[in-house]
Amino acid sequence: MRMKARIPGNPVPRRGQRRVALLVDFSRAYGRLLLLGVAKFVREHHEWSVQSEEWRWTEPVPTWLSDWKGDGVIAWVETPELAGIIRRLGVPAVDVRGAVPDSGLPLVDTDNEVAAKLAAEHLMECGFRHYAYCGFAGANYSRDREHWFRAHLSRHGFTCAVYEAPATPSDLRTVELEKRGLLFPAHLAAWLKRLPKPVGIMACNDIRGQQVLNACRRLDLLVPEEVAVIGVDNDEVFCELSDPSLSSVELDTLHIGYATATLLEYLMAGGKPPLKPILIPPVGVVTRRSTDVLAMNDSQLVAGVRFMREHLFEEIGVNDLAQAAGLSRRLFERRFSAQVGRPPKAEMLRLRLERVKALLADTDWPLAQIAERTGFKYGEYLHTIFTEKTGTTPGKFRQNAKLEFRGRKPFRSRSAKPWAATR
Repeated sequence: MRMKARIPGNPVPRRGQRRVALLVDFSRAYGRLLLLGVAKFVREHHEWSVQSEEWRWTEPVPTWLSDWKGDGVIAWVETPELAGIIRRLGVPAVDVRGAVPDSGLPLVDTDNEVAAKLAAEHLMECGFRHYAYCGFAGANYSRDREHWFRAHLSRHGFTCAVYEAPATPSDLRTVELEKRGLLFPAHLAAWLKRLPKPVGIMACNDIRGQQVLNACRRLDLLVPEEVAVIGVDNDEVFCELSDPSLSSVELDTLHIGYATATLLEYLMAGGKPPLKPILIPPVGVVTRRSTDVLAMNDSQLVAGVRFMREHLFEEIGVNDLAQAAGLSRRLFERRFSAQVGRPPKAEMLRLRLERVKALLADTDWPLAQIAERTGFKYGEYLHTIFTEKTGTTPGKFRQNAKLEFRGRKPFRSRSAKPWAATR
């Protein structure tokens, strides 16, 4: 006897279970972390039967969704078509994207005002007097972050240059807008070249930040001394593959996912949707090499610092830096210390030790090999100087870094209803 085929997305739930469809882009760190937040809610409550599949926002809407029979939906709503399909299902739903105005769906999203404020404050702490913003024309999140970045700088008396891309069709989806950002490298480079230096730049996300850094390399602009760049998302793949590594605003994506699931459960129980979007503030700024600087207006110092960074792990000394800057050693040391707050020799040691820390955390290389790669002659000397400057041995540092990596970003759910203040 032939059994009746089960409709995809309609697993038989246990009594009391709610059937929930998840349509979130798996291809990016933001989507994966958001789903981990949802998963935490599910683990705690054990009352959801989840229908999900690997899906990207560039792909068509899954065919099973139109006829799906369930209790609720969490979706990355990128198009009016998807918003319409979800509304026609007639079940509670929550959007985690916000790309479709007047979608009729409650929204849980990042607080872009706070993200832009964190980026602006970080760059201001570096001592910059010139600022710029580089986004994707037409992307709503980019527009919002630009607005708040400029507003926060304005409150402190600064202006902000904004990258204006060639004309962009208004009906493109976000991923298409981001792809168009790759089409005009010469246009972006010309804009970067015209900016007054040194300049602090906020990129709308880490993808754009990486593109800006690549353009700086082609122009031979020194990062971060001439151009410092901060992105948004803290997507570690993009940030660490960038050269230099990209500083970024870390979003509280796990909490966004958990809050989304909490709201959907509330709606499925008969609660009324919030009148305003639920906006979750970011965690903070993760500083990497792209903003590890104090802004320098002294072109001769910049030349010396450029030489330092390009030859950091070779046998160089302060005399070499001074020669590259066209200054006497004494004058170079005095001007460098006044600008950076420490002598050039101390700065070289600091940068070398930062590289040592990265290699201890990310590789299993023996200390002798790390010493050879970072400008220290012997492993024993590196052990001594590392312990003296950091207060811990290289071995202990490596052990703690591995433990931190395995258990990083602990998430604690927040019991308060995140939408309570929005009604």
